[in-house]
Amino acid sequence: MNFDRFDIVEAYHLYARDYHTGQGSIEYQWLSRIIRMGFKPSATLSYGSLTDNGKAIYDRLLGE
Repeated sequence: MNFDRFDIVEAYHLYARDYHTGQGSIEYQWLSRIIRMGFKPSATLSYGSLTDNGKAIYDRLLGE
């Protein structure tokens, strides 16, 4: 993995969107914080659209 802020934010946003369990979850807090930072994800943001680095970050969040 490389340190790339855009890859990190995209991966965390996608993971939080996919796995939050409601307003009390940590993933929902991440999603809210990312949105407050001004991040506007692409409408087509998906696992397949992540860079290899973004996929590695997402996979790490999954524990893989």
